[in-house]
Amino acid sequence: MNKPTFLGHARPLRVAMLHTAEPSLCISRVRTALYDGADAFGLQICQMPVELRTDENYRKILRPMGDKPLYVTNYRSQHSASHTDEERAEEMMHALRCGATLLDVMGDQFDPSPLQMTYNPEAVEKQKALIGRIHEAGGEVIMSSHTGCFQPPEKVLEIALAQKERGADIAKIVTNAASDEEMMQNLEAITLMKRELGIPFLFLANGSHYKMQRMIGPMLGCCMWLCVVEYTSSCTPTQPLLCAVSRVMENFDYIPER
Repeated sequence: MNKPTFLGHARPLRVAMLHTAEPSLCISRVRTALYDGADAFGLQICQMPVELRTDENYRKILRPMGDKPLYVTNYRSQHSASHTDEERAEEMMHALRCGATLLDVMGDQFDPSPLQMTYNPEAVEKQKALIGRIHEAGGEVIMSSHTGCFQPPEKVLEIALAQKERGADIAKIVTNAASDEEMMQNLEAITLMKRELGIPFLFLANGSHYKMQRMIGPMLGCCMWLCVVEYTSSCTPTQPLLCAVSRVMENFDYIPER
């Protein structure tokens, strides 16, 4: 049986981010998310204590997902803050072997750098080798760069092209939008990447003007939404509610006339 995929879908995927350290609560949120229209799931394993990152727990969480794919991140925070990038990568490989599909390789993996994007040749080669291992194991790669600040469209495309060159299947960039002008430039960047990049991409914003981009970005060219099932103290508050995204999808006719 082939592993479920994040690639090649006719429409953007609604990805329900689980945002919890407790496997039983993950399972409850999976079941709720399926009723709200989830097409895929996301698990930030840095939120889980190391002792909970077991084969048994991963498989328990994956089982109710059925044929829906799982996206895994392991950032430099929370229970993974003291780990090396090499250790974080191996923890994601473990999740892949247990059934996850998409692994998040940071753009500065092996060399923490401004804009979360390294150009150090040694680090880049290590990233390429990791991406090769993930592909050989049947997984897919999203490379992420959380810049922490606004970037003009041309810079966003430059980062995405570098991620593509390293072997990413999906490019992911998170910038900021602190005004209507920055928000509109971010929407322009989506159009630019749709035209020039050549691989699926996810472009998100934080800051005061993030909402429109996160809700309509997939209608303009992004390959997925990152959603939450409910707002809790552990979730990412800029991610829209899954049920709201589903209602927008079902009631907003945005396909151009032919």
